[in-house]
Amino acid sequence: MTRSSSKSSPRSSPRLDSFDRAILRIVQQDARTPQRRIAEAVNLSAAAVQRRIAAMEAAGVITRSVALVDPAALGQDITSIVQVNLRDERATTVDAAKALFRARPEVQQCYYVTGGVSFVLVIVASDMRAYEALTRELFAENDCIASYGSLIALDRVKVDTGVVIPPPG
Repeated sequence: MTRSSSKSSPRSSPRLDSFDRAILRIVQQDARTPQRRIAEAVNLSAAAVQRRIAAMEAAGVITRSVALVDPAALGQDITSIVQVNLRDERATTVDAAKALFRARPEVQQCYYVTGGVSFVLVIVASDMRAYEALTRELFAENDCIASYGSLIALDRVKVDTGVVIPPPG
C-alpha cells in the first residue's frame, strides 16, 4: 500500500462508484479479506476487484493497510489526549512542531486544529513515569510550546479507523 502524505493538500476526489464504495466498506473492516470473497460480495470478478483496489491505492483513496494492535497487550497502559498551544503560529513554528510530533512513535495521532488550541495529540506510553519523561521532552522543555494539557483515558471505549462511506452522489 502507499504511504499517506505527511502534508494535507486539497486534492480532487476520485470518482468512486457503488462497487468501489462497497469494496472500501469491506477492506476497512478487514484488509486481509481475500479478493475472491470481496468479489463475491460485490458481484465482480476477483481481477476487477484487484484492479479497483490498485486504482484506489494509486489515487490515494486507500493510503495504507495496517494491523491494529491493542496497546495494553504490549504494556502500553497509558493513553493520553493532549492539547498543545504553540508560542506562535508562524509557519516555521507549526512545521517544526508537526515534524517533531510525526517523528515520535508514541504519538499515535496528531491534528493541527483551530479553536484556541494549536494541536491535539493521542499519545501512548507504558506508564506514568514514561509519560512524564515524554511530556517533558516534547512539551515542557520545548521553546515552541506555550502550554499543554493532558487528559488520561480511563477506558478505550471505542477505537476505530473506519471512515463513513456515503453512497455515490
